[in-house]
Amino acid sequence: MFDQVKGQPAAVATLQAALRSGRVHHAYRFEGPRGVGKELCALAFANALIGNPPGQTTHPDLVFIGRGLYRDGGVEASELTGISVEQIRKVVLSRVGFAPHQGKALVFIVREADELTTSAANALLKTLEEPRPHVHFLLLTNNPDRLLDTVRSRTLPVRFGPLPQAVIADLLRAAGKPVELAALAEGSAHLAFLLAEDQELHNREEFIQSATGAITAAHFAAALDVASDLPKQRDALCEQLRALCQHFAVAARHVVGTNPNEAVQSAQRFACTAEALRSIERNGQPALVIESLLSQLRRT
Repeated sequence: MFDQVKGQPAAVATLQAALRSGRVHHAYRFEGPRGVGKELCALAFANALIGNPPGQTTHPDLVFIGRGLYRDGGVEASELTGISVEQIRKVVLSRVGFAPHQGKALVFIVREADELTTSAANALLKTLEEPRPHVHFLLLTNNPDRLLDTVRSRTLPVRFGPLPQAVIADLLRAAGKPVELAALAEGSAHLAFLLAEDQELHNREEFIQSATGAITAAHFAAALDVASDLPKQRDALCEQLRALCQHFAVAARHVVGTNPNEAVQSAQRFACTAEALRSIERNGQPALVIESLLSQLRRT
């Protein structure tokens, strides 16, 4: 059932144990980095609960929730910024009181559950507080801290870690992509395949060069230029900050035995960048966060 899920033995073992015992919780929270197999594992688990053949992605009793998924089905365009309460009402609450159509269970998979608006999360909360027989929720999130505390407290965590580099290399090889990208992927198959696109790799390298150039530039105006050229999408900016984190981490490792002072400097810059990434993930204003980050990097 979980044969396609690679590099996540602890998560798979937890779910297999629940299935064997018959004591399956009504709501799970799959949390971990992007691109490590959370949705693939959720599909395998959902199929087992429903009684669907392995590998299937459609079934009348398998329902996906996600920002923008149902824009053509009556959900308002407010979902540009999050999963709306309208989607929860129309897709979940209208269905959750009925028995499964064909399978043994009704399963809702919520993609990027941290994008639930406060009103949407509160609308979902009553169902999580009063679970119905044969109804299960699988909430997938890269940022569990952004979920409401009340939602977290009513979901059982299943944690996913970064994928081993060898696993990512195997996935790239199978797809005919350069396996050396596995070393840059930070444990994420999602990032590995993004980097396989020449433009994405170029954008990543260009951002690192711009940011490191601004650190050593004579005037802070260079930092302002970097901030003005930020990607418009928050997810894209987060990817670039992760790349900068990796750049500083690699730099520290390369000189830790020969130049301890430089290693400490790179480690400090890594910490500053990681904090900026967390600020962006918490909906910080991108331009201000990047300006502050570059100012801190220059001081180190």
